[in-house]
Amino acid sequence: MTAVVESARETHISAARDPLPFILAGAAFVVLFAHPTQLLVRDWFTDSEAGHGLLLAPLAAWLAWRSGVATERTPNVRLGTTLLVGAVLLRYVAGLAAELFTLRLSIVIALAGLVVFGWGTSQLRRWWLPFVLLTLSIPLPVLVTNALALPLQFRASAMGAALLEWRRVPVHLSGNVIQLPGRQLFVTEACSGLRSLTALLSLGVLIGGLWLRSPWARALLIMLAIPVAIVVNAIRVFLTGFLVYFVSPALGEGFMHLTEGWLLFVTAFAILGGVAWAIDSLERRAARASIHAAHAA
Repeated sequence: MTAVVESARETHISAARDPLPFILAGAAFVVLFAHPTQLLVRDWFTDSEAGHGLLLAPLAAWLAWRSGVATERTPNVRLGTTLLVGAVLLRYVAGLAAELFTLRLSIVIALAGLVVFGWGTSQLRRWWLPFVLLTLSIPLPVLVTNALALPLQFRASAMGAALLEWRRVPVHLSGNVIQLPGRQLFVTEACSGLRSLTALLSLGVLIGGLWLRSPWARALLIMLAIPVAIVVNAIRVFLTGFLVYFVSPALGEGFMHLTEGWLLFVTAFAILGGVAWAIDSLERRAARASIHAAHAA
């Protein structure tokens, strides 16, 4: 039985060492996925909701290069071929249905298949962070963004109006419209916070993957990124209404409004970094406590 297993393993390795299958697979990837890749890159440059891909994709490539390839390689030709075939089928079906998210997701699956084909599942686990970042760089389907944007608009409007009332500003809330004396504030889809939520989730994944050690700590950081994004966006709505009411209506639009959004996003990023630092401190204390307990035993 051991000899059979070793023989199968040697067959996998020898097949993977032959460069011809890998070259053919890479060439097929370029031919089949050139168009979806072109569409994805175009959206990174033209769609403001997908602009974070311009940062995440190169960062994913750099992280993969920094991690390098493991010295011990155990190529899995069968699993790699299965992933590649599945990616090709998904790309074909998504192309027929004109469903862009699935079409672009097939690129990531095909890349995973190439990695498994050439280096094995251990290399895929080694590159888990680049692959997650690359997946996050794919814009969400319009159906999903539309379903998320409206509840986020209402939540930001309600929280912003509550903060304005707390500061004794006379307001009347109607859906996503905040009525001020002589002025209306519309919390539009662009101000729903979905864009900052997507960016903060991506940053949470990046910080957790680079800084934190345990999966539970990374999951906690990512989950905390959601309320941070919602609260910061509500504060943005509050500040806009406050400045419009007490200073000038011009502060609710244009350059000042955009600058305010960027400053608050930087604040949200700093908060997320502080949370990551606190979780990292807890992890270090727990590790030291376990070491002391092991020495005491």
